[in-house]
Amino acid sequence: MVSTVVLLNVEPGKINEVGSRLAEMKGISEVFSVGGRFDLVAIIRVPDNDTMAELVTEKMLTVSGITNSETLIAFRVFSKHDLESMFSIGIDE
Repeated sequence: MVSTVVLLNVEPGKINEVGSRLAEMKGISEVFSVGGRFDLVAIIRVPDNDTMAELVTEKMLTVSGITNSETLIAFRVFSKHDLESMFSIGIDE
Protein backbone atom coordinates (compact mmCIF):
# COMPACT_ATOMS: atom_id res chain seq x y z
CA MET A 1 0.00 0.00 0.00
CA VAL A 2 1.30 3.45 -0.97
CA SER A 3 0.11 6.44 1.06
CA THR A 4 0.51 9.92 -0.33
CA VAL A 5 -0.42 13.42 0.80
CA VAL A 6 -1.09 15.99 -1.92
CA LEU A 7 -1.15 19.67 -0.96
CA LEU A 8 -3.15 21.80 -3.39
CA ASN A 9 -3.69 25.43 -4.23
CA VAL A 10 -7.01 26.15 -5.88
CA GLU A 11 -8.49 29.12 -7.73
CA PRO A 12 -10.59 31.36 -5.48
CA GLY A 13 -14.19 30.22 -5.26
CA LYS A 14 -13.48 26.69 -6.52
CA ILE A 15 -12.40 24.95 -3.31
CA ASN A 16 -15.70 23.12 -2.73
CA GLU A 17 -16.05 22.09 -6.38
CA VAL A 18 -12.47 20.81 -6.64
CA GLY A 19 -12.65 19.08 -3.25
CA SER A 20 -15.85 17.26 -4.22
CA ARG A 21 -14.45 16.12 -7.57
CA LEU A 22 -11.27 14.82 -5.96
CA ALA A 23 -13.17 13.00 -3.20
CA GLU A 24 -15.04 11.01 -5.86
CA MET A 25 -11.84 9.62 -7.39
CA LYS A 26 -10.90 6.04 -6.63
CA GLY A 27 -7.77 5.98 -4.46
CA ILE A 28 -8.39 9.33 -2.76
CA SER A 29 -9.61 8.46 0.72
CA GLU A 30 -10.08 11.98 2.14
CA VAL A 31 -9.93 15.58 1.01
CA PHE A 32 -9.61 18.34 3.62
CA SER A 33 -10.10 22.06 3.11
CA VAL A 34 -7.46 23.74 5.26
CA GLY A 35 -6.18 27.14 6.27
CA GLY A 36 -2.64 28.26 5.58
CA ARG A 37 -0.45 28.16 2.51
CA PHE A 38 -2.55 25.46 0.81
CA ASP A 39 -6.30 25.24 0.20
CA LEU A 40 -6.87 21.48 0.06
CA VAL A 41 -5.10 18.36 1.30
CA ALA A 42 -5.85 15.06 -0.45
CA ILE A 43 -4.94 11.73 1.15
CA ILE A 44 -4.23 8.96 -1.35
CA ARG A 45 -4.06 5.26 -0.51
CA VAL A 46 -3.39 2.97 -3.47
CA PRO A 47 -1.79 -0.45 -3.99
CA ASP A 48 1.40 0.65 -5.79
CA ASN A 49 3.50 3.55 -7.10
CA ASP A 50 2.26 3.19 -10.68
CA THR A 51 -1.35 3.62 -9.56
CA MET A 52 -0.37 6.63 -7.45
CA ALA A 53 1.54 8.23 -10.32
CA GLU A 54 -1.39 7.74 -12.69
CA LEU A 55 -3.86 9.18 -10.20
CA VAL A 56 -1.76 12.28 -9.48
CA THR A 57 -0.42 13.09 -12.95
CA GLU A 58 -3.16 11.84 -15.26
CA LYS A 59 -6.37 12.22 -13.24
CA MET A 60 -6.06 14.54 -10.26
CA LEU A 61 -4.12 17.37 -11.79
CA THR A 62 -6.47 17.56 -14.77
CA VAL A 63 -9.24 18.82 -12.47
CA SER A 64 -10.05 22.39 -13.46
CA GLY A 65 -9.26 24.92 -10.74
CA ILE A 66 -6.07 23.39 -9.35
CA THR A 67 -3.26 25.93 -9.73
CA ASN A 68 -0.39 24.25 -7.87
CA SER A 69 0.38 21.03 -6.02
CA GLU A 70 3.01 19.45 -3.84
CA THR A 71 3.06 15.65 -3.48
CA LEU A 72 4.48 13.94 -0.39
CA ILE A 73 4.97 10.17 -0.57
CA ALA A 74 4.86 8.47 2.83
CA PHE A 75 7.65 6.09 3.79
CA ARG A 76 5.82 4.82 6.88
CA VAL A 77 2.38 5.36 8.30
CA PHE A 78 2.01 5.75 12.06
CA SER A 79 -1.63 5.47 13.04
CA LYS A 80 -3.29 5.10 16.42
CA HIS A 81 -6.02 3.11 14.68
CA ASP A 82 -3.52 0.60 13.26
CA LEU A 83 -1.73 0.18 16.60
CA GLU A 84 -4.98 -0.37 18.50
CA SER A 85 -6.16 -3.05 16.06
CA MET A 86 -2.76 -4.80 16.20
CA PHE A 87 -2.77 -5.00 20.01
CA SER A 88 -6.44 -5.97 20.33
CA ILE A 89 -6.22 -9.26 18.46
CA GLY A 90 -8.09 -11.89 20.42
CA ILE A 91 -9.51 -9.44 22.92
CA ASP A 92 -13.29 -9.24 23.00
CA GLU A 93 -14.89 -5.95 23.90
